[in-house]
Amino acid sequence: MTYPRIIAHRCGGALAPENTLAGLRIAARLGCRGVEFDAMPCADGVPVVIHDATLERTTDGSGSVIGRRATELARLDAGLRHHPAFAGEPLPLLDDALALCARLGLWANVEIKPAAGSDEAEAGHAVARHAARTGANVLLSSFSEQALRAAAEVAPDVPRALLVGAVIGDWHERMAAVGAIALHADAALISPQQVCELRSVGVTVAFYTVNDRAEGERLLAAGARALFTDRPDLWSPSEM
Repeated sequence: MTYPRIIAHRCGGALAPENTLAGLRIAARLGCRGVEFDAMPCADGVPVVIHDATLERTTDGSGSVIGRRATELARLDAGLRHHPAFAGEPLPLLDDALALCARLGLWANVEIKPAAGSDEAEAGHAVARHAARTGANVLLSSFSEQALRAAAEVAPDVPRALLVGAVIGDWHERMAAVGAIALHADAALISPQQVCELRSVGVTVAFYTVNDRAEGERLLAAGARALFTDRPDLWSPSEM
């Protein structure tokens, strides 16, 4: 799979309400070729685009995502807390976000985000089923290896990446166990020498969350395939 070099974190990064359709539109207008966002099944098993297991930080709702049905969640305001200019921006369903990515020609990294205490395999199944039937160019990632294995069961042709913090221990075996084509790691926990070592053994590696251009240039020069950033505006469209 060909990665875009610069990927807008949580749809539009810091420039829009996170994990919203408005963020996708802004990312596309900036010239981004790729976006990243989170997907979590709610009470009726429908995946919605949200990072937290609770609603308070990014919406005008309260309580848990898994305690509400998709029709209820779709009525929440997911824009006002970012800025009044985005008031009325809905919390999107995964299907709506992927459909918009397809229309805008955006590559999409969907992070499977099981809520704490929920069934991780069910989350992987749900998100992968929806990703497989979209026309978007999709990659699935997760910190949950159980979710990634479940995703492979229902959508083996949708590529997967393993999310980690530091690149230590048995990461190579863990990648193989979930059929991951790439490793997504924390940029704050790796050295340029480690990046070179990963690339020398043929590992596709991308780093989150890089909001300093100089740091990003160092990682790319060392062999990083891609960067996730809240500041896609720091790069020009030709660099993405």
